[in-house]
Amino acid sequence: MPIQFYFCLALVMFVCGICGVLFRRNIIFVLMGIELMLNGVNLVFVSGSTFLKNLDGQIMVFFIVTVAACEAAVGLAMVIALFRRYGTIATDFYRILRG
Repeated sequence: MPIQFYFCLALVMFVCGICGVLFRRNIIFVLMGIELMLNGVNLVFVSGSTFLKNLDGQIMVFFIVTVAACEAAVGLAMVIALFRRYGTIATDFYRILRG
């Protein structure tokens, strides 16, 4: 299978993640969009490293997965704390609090 298919799939995943971050009003979906973007980058690294027959991209994926797991744990803990405090996870409400 040509490497362009993997890159196109990774691009679609990344763009879907960007749309999720920019247009969603729920913090959970924003976190899911960030995870989708990280998985798109992981697909590029793995497919590129397989195509070049080099393990550097696959090693980088381990670091990205570690960062994604930490981001998910800290992000979900923050969401739970915000929901307990304010009773909502809508991003519009938190923009009002900033001002």
